[in-house]
Amino acid sequence: MNYHSSEPAVAGHLVAVPYPGRGHINPVLNTCKLLVSNSDDILITVVLTEEWLDLLSSEPKTDRIQFMSIPNVVASERVRGADISGFVKAVWTKMKDPFERLLDGLQPPATLIMADTFLFWAVSIANSRNIPVVSFWPMSAAMFSDAQHQHILFQKSGHSPVIMSGKEDAPAIFSSEQLKIMSKCNF
Repeated sequence: MNYHSSEPAVAGHLVAVPYPGRGHINPVLNTCKLLVSNSDDILITVVLTEEWLDLLSSEPKTDRIQFMSIPNVVASERVRGADISGFVKAVWTKMKDPFERLLDGLQPPATLIMADTFLFWAVSIANSRNIPVVSFWPMSAAMFSDAQHQHILFQKSGHSPVIMSGKEDAPAIFSSEQLKIMSKCNF
């Protein structure tokens, strides 16, 4: 993108970072398209893994939404289901540093970060750089309510509605370690 005086000035640079999954990326992209359709002076950078950048290469582009990638530090979309716990752990622990390095090189610098709610580390990055951050929840209100109240359900019954306990052939969606981490987070 060229930022010469003949083009409209960029009043803000939103950096959007979705969780690396189709049900998270598509809502973020749709929101970004709506934002640029209502404002002529914002630039949006959507940050994806290299794999997701390739998967979205045929996505229609606008001159005010650009795509940038971080290395594939998480398992491939094609095989992540074989070890979903490992995938989630990698998202929570391995995406932060490459994202931070990408932010260092952005021009113009980010003026707002819109991060998927499940990317807990994005808030600390934004806060450390004095960049406002918004949490993007791409799922239904019912899922948000469930996430907001899971700690209460777990405390009262010792069970979580997303755990398939007692079924050897059905994997749990979240491990007990992940539930402990989630119980400490305020969504």
